[in-house]
Amino acid sequence: MAEAFANQHGEGRVRAWSAGSAPLGEITPKTYEVMREKGIELEGQWSKSLRDVPLDEMDVVVGMGCEVSCPVPIGFKGQVIEWNIPDPYGLGIEYFRDVRDLIERQVAVLVDHLDQRGEAARDALIPSGSKRRAAEARRPKSKVETQKSKG
Repeated sequence: MAEAFANQHGEGRVRAWSAGSAPLGEITPKTYEVMREKGIELEGQWSKSLRDVPLDEMDVVVGMGCEVSCPVPIGFKGQVIEWNIPDPYGLGIEYFRDVRDLIERQVAVLVDHLDQRGEAARDALIPSGSKRRAAEARRPKSKVETQKSKG
């Protein structure tokens, strides 16, 4: 969810990825459903491990919480933020909606904060993302990552 929102709110200024220290291995049907309600399709995204993304190149790492650690590489020079977002996995659709809306608000605030810092473009890592998107965007950007245990 956060990856999709970062790409939407960042409007090309942010490049987002999603990954987790213990990924589920799939994006849940409820996640697809609640994102469609916001007009966002998740095709091309999948549940990834932190090993699948360039974590050491990120400027900002956002841990989603869920009582899961977000290990950053030794010597990581970027900013680490903890959001403490609850994991909706296994819960009802209304809970998914609440978490979706919380993630969207947090992402919007982060993107605004990055814009205010005067950094023109960013890379972002957020739950369930696309390697293809990373390969497509070759211009220099800052990087943002959020990590979540389940898609």
